[in-house]
Amino acid sequence: MLLFIRYLIVFIFVLTGFTSSQVFGAENNAPYKRIISLYPAHSENLTALGLEQELIGIAVSDTYPPKILDKQRFSHHDNAEKFIAANPDLVLIRPMIEHSAPKLLEQLRRAGIVVISLQPRSVDEMFGYWQELGKLTGKDRAAQEMISSFKDNLKTNAKILQSIPITNRPKVYFESIHAKMKTFSPTSIALFVLDQAGGINIAVDAEARKNSNIAAYGKERILSHASEIDIFLAQKGRMNRVTKKDILQEPGFLAIKAIREQEVYLVDEQLVSRPTQRILKGIETVRNILYH
Repeated sequence: MLLFIRYLIVFIFVLTGFTSSQVFGAENNAPYKRIISLYPAHSENLTALGLEQELIGIAVSDTYPPKILDKQRFSHHDNAEKFIAANPDLVLIRPMIEHSAPKLLEQLRRAGIVVISLQPRSVDEMFGYWQELGKLTGKDRAAQEMISSFKDNLKTNAKILQSIPITNRPKVYFESIHAKMKTFSPTSIALFVLDQAGGINIAVDAEARKNSNIAAYGKERILSHASEIDIFLAQKGRMNRVTKKDILQEPGFLAIKAIREQEVYLVDEQLVSRPTQRILKGIETVRNILYH
């Protein structure tokens, strides 16, 4: 009966988007030890917390870090039996999977497997997310050390920014999805990276969908800033399979200053959109682009 209540509570809290270590695993204070991650950011962060051995399965899309890539691969398109056979005590997902594979998740929960959905939408939320991973796995101290180290690096970066006057910082359009002419939401991790790198976001009026890092913008609004855009920056990866040539040859884009001057750059989406420590590398990468 207690086990049933535990999973009922977990299910309710995950559906509402709330997560708390006071709910998950609190009954016996035992951290989860056999974890399947269906989101590359979870896998990367768990590894950073020293949980390589506890991570028994990763997503089919995982590409980093190298030392976990030989682990068994899982997808939300797999059947429940594959998960159950691996005997996990925790499956970590993100909201997209919660919405797209409800039947699978229901089957896993009925089998007694805890399923938790986590995905921060901003850097501030990322710190809470790291703490949550630490609480779930008994790595509270390691999670706090990750946060402290990250913030220390941001302080060092702030000193670099102080040497660059606002008037000398380039104005940037940061593309998220080329095919749909989308940029990023104001509070997104990607725009945090741009700001910390010393760039000025030109699409400050972009409006995001609810709980999304992506914001519709449209070609007309991009072109309304054509003469102001010093650099055209685009994330590249699974979300945005774009090439520099695609951007340069986009009809109408020749009106954009950055296009005419060949100031078009692609940056790995893993460095600018995922809530991991590699955001720091993303900041450095984008800064090198802006001030090359």
